Amino acid sequence: MSNESFLSINDVSKQLEIPAHTLRYWEKQFPVSVKPITGAGGRRYYRPETIAALGHIRTLLYDRGMTIAGVKKIMKDGQFTNHEKIVPVEKPIKLVEPQKQDRLVIDRAIDLLEQARATLIAK
Repeated sequence: MSNESFLSINDVSKQLEIPAHTLRYWEKQFPVSVKPITGAGGRRYYRPETIAALGHIRTLLYDRGMTIAGVKKIMKDGQFTNHEKIVPVEKPIKLVEPQKQDRLVIDRAIDLLEQARATLIAK
């Protein structure tokens, strides 16, 4: 096993800014996409493609605000592997000061609804 091609759970946790317990939870929720290799003593090591899948899951859950069920549906529909179908959002919407951000929030919501409609129509 090459040290360059596999990362430990702690390294992945730091790289993706996700707690290790969350990564272990995602293993149970997304067993097809998140399959780390276990080494001596049950230590988890992640391949680059698994790290990429974790990054994509993170984007969908944290940045896009999707639920775990929604991400599972995307995986089931086969859209998860085709990253072009899912347009990442640069920054999550923050509703700290609604009076100043009303227009931005409305525009972002309209964009997300249009993306959802385009995805549904394409099916």
